[in-house]
Amino acid sequence: MQINATFLGQGIAFAILIWFSWKFIWPPLMRAIEERQQKIAEGLAAADNSQKALAQAQEKVNDELKAARAKANEIIEQAHQRANQIVDAAKVEAIAEGARQKALVESEIEASANRAREDLRRQVSFLAVTGAEKLLRREIDPAAHKALLDELAAEI
Repeated sequence: MQINATFLGQGIAFAILIWFSWKFIWPPLMRAIEERQQKIAEGLAAADNSQKALAQAQEKVNDELKAARAKANEIIEQAHQRANQIVDAAKVEAIAEGARQKALVESEIEASANRAREDLRRQVSFLAVTGAEKLLRREIDPAAHKALLDELAAEI
């Protein structure tokens, strides 16, 4: 191989091109690549952070749902207990009202029975007086009369 001026000129031009590229083209190109790498790394870190935040938010939502369900179940249980208390109170009140009604009816029956007894006594005494009057008109015997009145008094 022969080294001539063309080859030497091409070598010098190539060396200048390398130096120029190394000095003026390579640093901005490397800077742009590094910036791009940094942006990609930041994007991946942000994606990881958002994934973690999403997982935490999902856990928080699940915890809140569990708490809400527990609270709802507690409220439902309290409502059932209150309903049972209301039913029990209504039963007690109904029993008391029934007893009061029964006592009222029994007192009305007793009063009606007493009125009937009094009416019967009046009728019996009227009949006794009428019978005694008839007996006295037929025969006036004091001993028989007294025995009859005692017997009537005993029956009354």
